[in-house]
Amino acid sequence: MKTNLYEIAEHFHLEGEIKNIATLGEGFINDTFIIKTESDASPDYLMQRKNRKIFTDVPAMMDNIERITSHLKNKISARGGDPMREALTVIKTNEGALYHVDEEGEYWAVCLFISGSVTYEAADTPELAYAGGKGIGKFQRMTSDFAEKLSDILPGFHNIRFRFKQWDEVLAKDPVDRKKELEEEIAWIEERREEMLEFWKKVETGIIPTRVTHNDTKINNILFDDKGDVLCVIDLDTVLSSTALNDFGDAIRSYTNTGLEDDKDLDKVSMDMKIFEAYTRGYLSEAKSFLTQVEIDYLAFSAKYITYEQVLRFLMDYIDGDNYYKTKYAEHNLVRTRAQYKLLQSIEEQYDGMKKVVKANL
Repeated sequence: MKTNLYEIAEHFHLEGEIKNIATLGEGFINDTFIIKTESDASPDYLMQRKNRKIFTDVPAMMDNIERITSHLKNKISARGGDPMREALTVIKTNEGALYHVDEEGEYWAVCLFISGSVTYEAADTPELAYAGGKGIGKFQRMTSDFAEKLSDILPGFHNIRFRFKQWDEVLAKDPVDRKKELEEEIAWIEERREEMLEFWKKVETGIIPTRVTHNDTKINNILFDDKGDVLCVIDLDTVLSSTALNDFGDAIRSYTNTGLEDDKDLDKVSMDMKIFEAYTRGYLSEAKSFLTQVEIDYLAFSAKYITYEQVLRFLMDYIDGDNYYKTKYAEHNLVRTRAQYKLLQSIEEQYDGMKKVVKANL
């Protein structure tokens, strides 16, 4: 049965008459639509069908989003800002719910479309990397006093102890008989196991504190105004309680790679120190006010940690028969593994310089 988008939209408390509803973006995870209204006096909206396979507890996810956006809006209002433009606004259903469930059991949510905002698809210049770092740093600073515990809507996310449990199980099973050809690659993982567990133990014991984290820190999840200043962070589906270092490390992994995540030409893959410096400068301009000394000490290490985790996950999926990541050809996950490992090596080679950059921006 074809979904009637207009019928879905009518379940939400919208201002103005609907003019049209159109698909927005490529929809890698959720299906996203823009709702245009007839009058310039009424706002437009974004409507999403949430991916139940990835987000198995949509009600908990939406509750996380509502609590975080309410917290942000209170802070923005207190300093005289515009909470409707500087924070995401969840639009409730006519019954006051945060989401609508259709006849097929699909979950739908709506938020306000922030007009006049600008997004970027890649941070390929130091200026954009600085802006991206500032955006995530600002989000973390504004939520650094959020005292409540968020629901864990992605169990095991960035938890290397959990990943090692999966890894050991996959190696023991070797379901498609690939392990025998991967001695070198498996050694990459095992050589760094203790180092990574030592870091994660500090998170588990609270030496590294738990904070509100975004967990998808690519630059197109930040809205800017027409002057290039950060408006707000969007796409809050993955928000949960973890270490702020995960957000920093994942941003560095994606921002600084001079090659592709699945680059077959490893000579193209390295960490761009200029992009690292710019992102770190932007991030710390906002985040140094709340980070503890231990967090600062491990900021550069988080780039190693997150990149290592991705090497492990790509290789684990390849050994397991390619069940998690979508692949375009037989050795796609192995190509990804080797490209991410080359990035990890570049990070390790420049690690001392990265720590100096962090220190210089405090």
